Amino acid sequence: MKTRILKNFRNSMLIALPGITFTGHAQHAEVSTLIQILLIFTVISIAPSILIMMTSFVRIVVVLSFLRTSLGLTTEPPNQVIIGLSLFLTFFIMAPVIGKTYKNAYIPYTKGRIGIQKAYKEGIKPFRGFMLKQTRLKDLELFVKMAKIKSVASPRDVPTYVLIPAFMVSELTTAFEISFLIYLPFLIIDLVVSSLLMSMGMLMLPPTMISLPFKLMLFVMVDGWYLIIGSLVQSFK
Repeated sequence: MKTRILKNFRNSMLIALPGITFTGHAQHAEVSTLIQILLIFTVISIAPSILIMMTSFVRIVVVLSFLRTSLGLTTEPPNQVIIGLSLFLTFFIMAPVIGKTYKNAYIPYTKGRIGIQKAYKEGIKPFRGFMLKQTRLKDLELFVKMAKIKSVASPRDVPTYVLIPAFMVSELTTAFEISFLIYLPFLIIDLVVSSLLMSMGMLMLPPTMISLPFKLMLFVMVDGWYLIIGSLVQSFK
C-alpha cells in the first residue's frame, strides 16, 4: 500500500513538471541543453559589465568625472547625467563595431546559418579589433607576461582574457592623461585666486568660493563641452 502511494506521488510530480524527466538514465542531450540554458542566463547577467569594459565607456566616464572635480563641483552635473552622457557617447563611438557584430554574428546565428561558437568568434572580432587599436603595446606585453604565455606571433593572437585587462589599463592611462590637460587651466585659476586672497589678508575666505565663477566663465567662454566631447570622440579615431 505504501509503495503504491509513493509511486502515485512520483507520477503526479512528473505530470506537474512537464519537460523534465527524473529517470535514472537521463539523456545526454537533455543535460547539455540544461547546461547551455544556465550558461546563457549567466552570460546575460554579466554581459552589461563585460561590454562596458570592452568599449569606450571607461575613458569617457573617467574624463567627465575629472572635469567635474577640476571645476570644483561636487554634485553638478549629477552622477546620473555623467553616466547617461557616457553611455550615449559610448553607443555613438561603438556604433560601427556593434553594426559589424550584428551583421556578421547575430543575423547569421538567428537564421541558423552558423552555430553559437561561430557566432561568438565572429561577434568578438570587431570588439577585439577596437581594443587592439586602443591598447598600448607595453600594457599588452605586461599581461602576456603575467599570463605566462610563451610565444605570441602578433598582438592579434593574444587571448581575449588577456586583451581585456590590458585594454582597460590603457584606457585608464589615456583618461588620466586627458584629465591632466583639462585640470591645468583650472589649477592655475585656483593658484591665482588663492595668492590674491592671501595678499589681501582674506585667509578665512575659501578660495574655491571665489574661483568657481571664474572657472565656469572660462569653461563657457571657450565652449568647453564642445571641445571636450569632440576631443574625446576624436581620441578613438
